[in-house]
Amino acid sequence: MNEVIRQLKDRKSCRIFDKKEVPSEVRSEILKSALEAPTAGAMMLYTIIDVTDAGKKKRLSVTCDNQPFIADAPLVLVFLADWQRWFDAFEFEGCDTRKPGKGDLLLACADAIVAAQNTVVAAASLGLGSCYIGDIIENCEDVREILVLPEYVIPAAMVVYGYPGESQIRRKKPERFSVDHIVHKDSYRRLTSEEHYAMQTDLSTRSGYPDKDITEAVKAICKRKYMSDFSIEMNRSAEKYMENFK
Repeated sequence: MNEVIRQLKDRKSCRIFDKKEVPSEVRSEILKSALEAPTAGAMMLYTIIDVTDAGKKKRLSVTCDNQPFIADAPLVLVFLADWQRWFDAFEFEGCDTRKPGKGDLLLACADAIVAAQNTVVAAASLGLGSCYIGDIIENCEDVREILVLPEYVIPAAMVVYGYPGESQIRRKKPERFSVDHIVHKDSYRRLTSEEHYAMQTDLSTRSGYPDKDITEAVKAICKRKYMSDFSIEMNRSAEKYMENFK
């Protein structure tokens, strides 16, 4: 198997890291890999914050749904969807500009997340584990203050990296839904109730739980994820961030 494909198949989220620093040359390669990512119009509509201050890492671990492993991670990067840099450039050069809108924001988010994924792949190739932290979208007032974010900058993703502990290396990667259920041909097709049930049953069987009650499992995910307090807060914060993007 192609080595890159093998690493993509093997890669899984890592939340326990060895107490080992990431060498400066490795950190540099990971950061530089982000800049090689595809980007809309070659504008690089993102900024990366390399969070090295222990106090800030601790505060982010609290605002990101109280996850202590964030504070312990040797490398913490926040990927920002950034229109401030180009908006300022336009203003400095006397361009007749409009304010950034929601479409601009979506484009910048795509740029930032593609760059983030480049670092995740690069880190894996260098023997590091990583974990995306979606909770960076929450508690916008606190995150803005911690990272000193200006008007047209929004956190799109946060990733923590480090050398995986033995338990993380041994941990089985969670199964994924099958390609037949995720890839649609030519147009979107809503799955029927029966197809949803088959999709969930297939996943549970391959995960080692062939007798799982699918209805109860889906209800549990709805309660734990979609209807959770952190999900409600994430949406409140997203609305707050978007107020500047009219």
